Amino acid sequence: MYLHCVGLNHQTASLSLRERMAFDEVKTRAVLAYLDPGVHGQVSTAVGMAILSTCNRVEIYMATPDLQADALLNCLAEIHRIPRDEFEPHVYHLLDERAIQQLFRVAAGLDSQVLGEPQILGQVSQALDLARSQNAAGLLISRLLQAAIYAGKRVRAETRIGHNPVSIPSLAVRLAEGAVPDLNHAQVVVNGAGDMAELVVEALRKRSTCQILVVNRSLEHALELANRWGAEATTSERLEAALISTDILVSSTSAPHIVIPLSLVEKTMQLRPGRPLLAIDIAVPRDIDPQVGDLPGVCLRDIDGLNQQMEKSLAERRRAVPLAEAIVAEEVARFLDFLRTLEVLPLIADLHQQAEAIRQHELEKSLRRLPDLSERERAGIEAMTRAIVKHMLDAPITRLRAEAQHPNAVDYTSVARMLFGLSDQGGGCDLPGGTCPQATLGAPER
Repeated sequence: MYLHCVGLNHQTASLSLRERMAFDEVKTRAVLAYLDPGVHGQVSTAVGMAILSTCNRVEIYMATPDLQADALLNCLAEIHRIPRDEFEPHVYHLLDERAIQQLFRVAAGLDSQVLGEPQILGQVSQALDLARSQNAAGLLISRLLQAAIYAGKRVRAETRIGHNPVSIPSLAVRLAEGAVPDLNHAQVVVNGAGDMAELVVEALRKRSTCQILVVNRSLEHALELANRWGAEATTSERLEAALISTDILVSSTSAPHIVIPLSLVEKTMQLRPGRPLLAIDIAVPRDIDPQVGDLPGVCLRDIDGLNQQMEKSLAERRRAVPLAEAIVAEEVARFLDFLRTLEVLPLIADLHQQAEAIRQHELEKSLRRLPDLSERERAGIEAMTRAIVKHMLDAPITRLRAEAQHPNAVDYTSVARMLFGLSDQGGGCDLPGGTCPQATLGAPER
């Protein structure tokens, strides 16, 4: 059985291609159904699958008994209606240990565009839940994603890779949090209604800020953003009036020039004597006249200062990478041990099956020659034969389980099959080596 990772990400594909290749829930369910041999029969060898789709990556994790992923690429082309030659040069295909390592590093935030970003762990969990809801994950892919989630949680608990904000909007809100004693009840104006402005509003809401006013040239756009986050909205014409009672101003428009001139802020500060104003300009080009920072009672911060802070935060996260990589390596090794354990389970099941068949055959022959035995005597003989079989198998099975943790597990299983005269064909199950779920030792749930 092989583990595949077929995907593309921010390192291999442009944003426009990633957008076209992205999966929403409907497409995800369609692909999981498409790869179900009971539905279309397109990839009849696939025995487990999950799809991880984010703004930075599309990755499909699949367990199959063969090395080919050709049908999967054809499926992607059909689902997204994109010629295969347009996306195939940007796709990577990782197998077995490399596929496991990829998913574990992704879950740990080590493969993210923003190092240590926290959302990816939840997205891996969602991928697992959706695959399970479609009965598409199978035992092996379920265990793989569970183990990756555990590795990601360990990295976040045992390192500082997720500490300190590393986006401009989150840094802006952290700056506001440090400068204003009671951010929850502060009056905040967010000037702009684009993506950066929304991230600011989201970060404020996560800190329980209650009074947020979104200001924009278009009232419609301001209302769209405000309604998503339970804020208020107004037009740019009302900005001057709003500033009279504002504690924090965050400006992020796409205007090519200054939209908050010195005269406007100077006038409003005269109408609010003794009340300071924190102004944070995260626009490029700048929205707020730089001279505003010279006004009494005004503290102005621009994107250059935030970029410097972001670099410090990233540097601290980078210092956590070696320990995070060590944790990932440890968890990858643990999962590989689990896979090697699975190699011997079909053999153990076959040994039990063979021994039981021999026991029953010989017991029936013997009992036919002893027709006068009582039921109690027959039961005693059967119990004795079961005990003999158990004791004879205990030692070899114990040794096989012990050797399963080592790289020579495959050699041990081959020799054991030869010695006991067992077929190399497993029981036709869906895990490496044909392992049946009911025979599985199982990695511990974490």
